[in-house]
Amino acid sequence: MKHNNKFIYPKSMREVINGKRHYAVKNEKLPSVTTILSATQSADKQASLAAWRQRVGEDEAARIVDTAGARGTAMHKILEKYILKDGYIDLTTVGREAHNMAIRVIEQGLCNVSEYYGLEACLYYPGLYAGATDLVAMHKGEMAICDFKQSNKLKKREWIEDYFLQLAGYAMAHNFVYKTNITKGVVMICTKDLFYQEFIVQGLEFKKYMHLFLKKVGQYHDEIKPKD
Repeated sequence: MKHNNKFIYPKSMREVINGKRHYAVKNEKLPSVTTILSATQSADKQASLAAWRQRVGEDEAARIVDTAGARGTAMHKILEKYILKDGYIDLTTVGREAHNMAIRVIEQGLCNVSEYYGLEACLYYPGLYAGATDLVAMHKGEMAICDFKQSNKLKKREWIEDYFLQLAGYAMAHNFVYKTNITKGVVMICTKDLFYQEFIVQGLEFKKYMHLFLKKVGQYHDEIKPKD
């Protein structure tokens, strides 16, 4: 895959403000996409997460989350180095596991990417939000926002709406700042057992998630954002 540098993405600094991740971009401190999604979770989702923590115990829940986070970080770094064509190897236990997962994503997901525009690209919607997307690329002949995910188990489409909302937020920011028309998001997931899943959201369905994400942005800024 080749790099197309037609878009110049800004540099940013991550900051934590009142315990929430923000990005300092273009003289603005904007809440991250993940901060907005976390802060506007439905009551049902919050209750489901709380029930899971109670069921497995706080210590075990923390272990599962920390292990998954370390595995995901390692997999992302391996994929980033692969795309940049830099040599990289992680010989830790987590690194070896993540390497095998990354290979699945490369063989079954990135094989459909012909060129990329941004890798860990900072995207922002002035005055509203910002974030760093894994990949802005040409996927099967269409410009798309792509996201890499690891999972402990196979996913169902209805379980990953937050992923679609995340991609929609990034696409809207890209479309606004760079005058593009991205209407496709691709989630590339590999489980720790090396099963690869790919979920594509596009067209009218993607626009639906754009509208839903904008509603969450409005809710965050109107009701949740800490007042200065």
